[in-house]
Amino acid sequence: MQFIHSFRVVQGIDMTKRPMDILDQVLNRQPVLISIKGGREIKGVLQGYDVHMNLVLDKAEEIVDGQPQSIGTLIIRGDNVIYIAPGPQ
Repeated sequence: MQFIHSFRVVQGIDMTKRPMDILDQVLNRQPVLISIKGGREIKGVLQGYDVHMNLVLDKAEEIVDGQPQSIGTLIIRGDNVIYIAPGPQ
């Protein structure tokens, strides 16, 4: 039980909440890292989302070979999302 408890909070985000609650915590606050189908990773500030996990990102960058490539504002269709993680502040 102690092992599980030690991972309840990751980078200031309470991981015991529902997924949409976690998205609310980072909304317009800090960058997120999103892995999408095709092995692509996108970093940006979450501006909005819906019940289908469609995401709107601002200041989006695609990470290619470890280097960020600026995209700007981006909409990601929810069924392409593999995971969303809080990024560095």
